[in-house]
Amino acid sequence: MDQKPTTRKGPDFCSLRYGLALIMHFSNFTMITQRVSLSIAIIAMVNGTQQHGPSNASTQGPLADTLHNPGRSAREFNTRASVYQWSPETQGIIFSSISYGIILTLIPSGYLAGIFGAKQMLGAGLLISSLLTLFTPLAADVGVILVIVVRTVQGMAQGMAWTGQFTIWAKWAPPLERSKLTSIAGSGAAFGSFFILCVGGLISQALGWPFIFYIFGSIGCVCCLLWFTVIYDDPTHHPCISAREKEHIVSSLAQQPSSPRRSVPIKAMVRCLPLWAIFTGFFSHFWLCTIILTYLPTYISTVLHVNIRESGVLSSLPFIAASSCTILGGQLADFLLSRKLLSLIAVRKLFSSLGLLLPSLCAVALPFVASSYTMTIALLILIPGTSNLCDSGFIINTLDIAPRYASFLMGISRGFGLIAGIVSSTATGFLISQDSESGWKNVFFLSAAVNMFGLIFYLTFGRAEIQEWAKERTLTRL
Repeated sequence: MDQKPTTRKGPDFCSLRYGLALIMHFSNFTMITQRVSLSIAIIAMVNGTQQHGPSNASTQGPLADTLHNPGRSAREFNTRASVYQWSPETQGIIFSSISYGIILTLIPSGYLAGIFGAKQMLGAGLLISSLLTLFTPLAADVGVILVIVVRTVQGMAQGMAWTGQFTIWAKWAPPLERSKLTSIAGSGAAFGSFFILCVGGLISQALGWPFIFYIFGSIGCVCCLLWFTVIYDDPTHHPCISAREKEHIVSSLAQQPSSPRRSVPIKAMVRCLPLWAIFTGFFSHFWLCTIILTYLPTYISTVLHVNIRESGVLSSLPFIAASSCTILGGQLADFLLSRKLLSLIAVRKLFSSLGLLLPSLCAVALPFVASSYTMTIALLILIPGTSNLCDSGFIINTLDIAPRYASFLMGISRGFGLIAGIVSSTATGFLISQDSESGWKNVFFLSAAVNMFGLIFYLTFGRAEIQEWAKERTLTRL
């Protein structure tokens, strides 16, 4: 009797499962930096951004000459840093192409992980993404079509890697530690967004924009080496795991109630308005978030007329606000629920309203304060910060209405978000190509309208009780 609790407790932070969480944190950090690197590099890559002379004043030799003579740079190949004549429409297609790739692998990657193993899927995805990141500067010199192809395949590779993580945690994370372990791993993406936007401009100005891709592609290759060496699909086959930790993980997972394989009630899901309310919320949320993540450095550079180094640093600030609001929002939501101050559905709708309404107001106000440097930066920081309050709203609502199918529905929800990202990135490119000032105004007005539609739909049809088709006692059927 005395031995059992000791055995099950297992080691905590000095354990392989927490080491796995840290390596996965590093993997997520690497993938998001490779994804966002183009957003900061494109300021120097594209002639059409209309950079002022000082924008790359500290770059040396041919790069500086290229930027000061854009007419010649369109035809000259420079091994250090070429400048390209890509229209805003083309940039929008390039930005959205990585989302096309991720969507293509949403469903098959889960199936392939079961065949080849999650370790191989995630490792291969990260390796392919890293190699394509290294290849991106050469692809840009060959032509824009090749860049789009490279970004699409890179999206497919990253989609494989993202999906593989959940399969690994199903075998490595004890039920009572899943939130802690997955939050450690997942926080790598938020930190990576902040880091690449903060240092990307510095790298571009000091070494030239190709080195953004060379550095973070190389980091990804190192991470792959670490991944394939240290990580195993399950703890029972890991040669270095202690007997104590292995028994702790295996016994914890064995105690979970395992349901027999069940069919997915597709027809009932399609008819479920509360579920469509969540999907609509995801679509609206990702629409504006993708624009901010993708176009923020370009907006700051063209509207505020700052150089690439300052643009990168300023672009990283909103992600500090986003991380803070995510943590504070979760704490506040739990406080309201634990004190029974609000019902569950009231909390979900409150945070969904704040996460969709406040960013919309900031976005609508942006074009009218463009002449004020301080106000523009303040609003740009508030948009992703307040938008992340949705994490305590409809983002986790599938756990309320259909906990049995939460992971499946989360994948579908993310698919709606990715579709929104594709459409919004492409639409933004077309809108700002017409006229920069009115184009950005239309971009923000359209984003606010999409957010308002999602909010009204969610407030009308959103629910927090388990749906009839998702209850354990209900026989599921197609």
